Amino acid sequence: MIDLDDVDRAICRALAADAGVSAGELGRRFGLSQPAAWRRVKRLEEAGVIAGRRVEVDRAALGFGVTVFLGVKLAARGRVSLEDFERAVVAIPEVQVVQHVLGLFDYRLRVVARDIVDFERVLRRRIMTLPGVGNVEANVLLTEERRPGPLG
Repeated sequence: MIDLDDVDRAICRALAADAGVSAGELGRRFGLSQPAAWRRVKRLEEAGVIAGRRVEVDRAALGFGVTVFLGVKLAARGRVSLEDFERAVVAIPEVQVVQHVLGLFDYRLRVVARDIVDFERVLRRRIMTLPGVGNVEANVLLTEERRPGPLG
């Protein structure tokens, strides 16, 4: 485990808010030179504290106006393997996130679609035909607030 000081935590918060912030800008914000800020970011990446940087795409701007969370319970009959289900579900482009969970359902999926009619098509033709699918529960996303999580 790496020891983080206040500046390291501040850098993590800044990058969580905007992954495109340059080392020069981080240095100006936190009283460091550009090379010192860059070295800190590199150290955080090498230690695994910063696991990657991502571009956030506006799904609605791309025409995907509906997001649905699906709880999927695999059928007990047939004893389909988890690997078979996972391999099949990750091949569906509308399925953005696949989470194996403990509780009422076996999996939680985040599915995007152009509209409700498009979602119904994805559900009927792609998801319900996956190996081992038993019970499915859908929750349509109305609003979402993103929080970076605890960063110290």
